[in-house]
Amino acid sequence: MAGQPQPDTASLAGRLAQYVEWMRFHHFSTETLRSRTSQVRQFVAWCEERGLVRPSEVTKPIVERYQAYLFDLRKNDGAPLALHTQRSRLDVVRVFFKWMARQNHILYNPASDIDLPRLPRILPKHVLTAEEAERVLAVPDVETLLGLRDRTILEVLYSTGIRRIELVRLAVYDLNAHGGTLMIREGKGRHQRIVPIGERAIAWIKRYLAETRPRLAVGPDPESLFLWKDGGPIKAHEITRMAHACVLAAGIDRGGSAHVFRHTMATLMLEGGADIRFIQAILGHAKIESTEVYAHVAIGKLKEVHAATHPASMPQGPPGPPPASG
Repeated sequence: MAGQPQPDTASLAGRLAQYVEWMRFHHFSTETLRSRTSQVRQFVAWCEERGLVRPSEVTKPIVERYQAYLFDLRKNDGAPLALHTQRSRLDVVRVFFKWMARQNHILYNPASDIDLPRLPRILPKHVLTAEEAERVLAVPDVETLLGLRDRTILEVLYSTGIRRIELVRLAVYDLNAHGGTLMIREGKGRHQRIVPIGERAIAWIKRYLAETRPRLAVGPDPESLFLWKDGGPIKAHEITRMAHACVLAAGIDRGGSAHVFRHTMATLMLEGGADIRFIQAILGHAKIESTEVYAHVAIGKLKEVHAATHPASMPQGPPGPPPASG
């Protein structure tokens, strides 16, 4: 409209709008778009409250002030932000300025050298034994349509260790039954990978495809492997609810839902002797450090091996009294 001021494309807010369009053009996932936009917008609002409008006005000390602000920030219940949340917000800001530097909107990235909060290595809270996993798998009533589908979902999660959202995105043609593999087309970070899948899980998928899926599919087939009762692709929260209910029904009071099968698969395979880098490839971890937490969970098995094989660990009883001198 004539006379209406145009937005300042060179401002922080203007560059954010351009950054969002750039991510859309490069097909970033919906989750990444939403998260990054929200977190950068919070930083931009914080800057504007302090009279910082243009990217060139943001220096390393300014970013460090924002870091201190996040450290002191309190939620509605008075609790501080989790370290993971603080790190995530700072990392997104750093990536935003890195993008502006690469686009020649700024001369350098003021957030490139900030020290991000160190996160403690958190071990998986819920890991099932092999016997407990079988109890959970046996919960769904496979003589019903949805029970057969749910059993198949649990079998795939247990066999492959894929993430819940990766299972939601599976298409019918992603299974190579003859080769015993599953294609993960939109994994974390939009990386593709191929993971092995066991014969038992394949057998359940074949039964589900023959008996259940044709009766769930209505209208145009979405080609998704797992369908909801309305014929559309199953949603992630529905898998969480189902898996959690099955864990409870199996009499396991430690909690856990869909992700427990990912933890369980990795831990049991390590205990069985699998190389940790093989586990890393299956899980789709970019860094080996993400996989190493399972080595700590599997320490019980290592202790058993140590006790059974190390000479000094053999039960020989306490040393007796020294012999009496003549």
